[in-house]
Amino acid sequence: MRFTLGFVVVGLMALTMPAGAHHSHGLYEDAFTDVTGVVKELHLLVPHSFVYIEVKGANGGEPQLWALEGTSRQGLERIGVTKEYVKIGDTIKARCHVLRDKSNGCLLGYVKASDGSVKDWDGGQLAVPADF
Repeated sequence: MRFTLGFVVVGLMALTMPAGAHHSHGLYEDAFTDVTGVVKELHLLVPHSFVYIEVKGANGGEPQLWALEGTSRQGLERIGVTKEYVKIGDTIKARCHVLRDKSNGCLLGYVKASDGSVKDWDGGQLAVPADF
């Protein structure tokens, strides 16, 4: 009986712990940064979608590939984001939280598509900042 109860408790803990850890934003800076680039790949996935963009290198340097992480496919579809909304070859602007380790990636806030429309890719459906 004691063994069975211990097994059940450990099993329940294992099921709940990853869900809580999944939503940490500790990898990202608190402040927003704007980045512009050409879409190279788009992956509308669960639990997180990714857009890969090529960003011009600073001072004429080599272009850099950036990974932009957004909310789930379902969350994006609810606000009208589809594979037709952002296409490979489009130039987009993103306002996002860059990675703390300074590698080329960020957690998305807003994306301005090539048609000029702006959507909140973090899933919060917040109002678009006036300066974006």
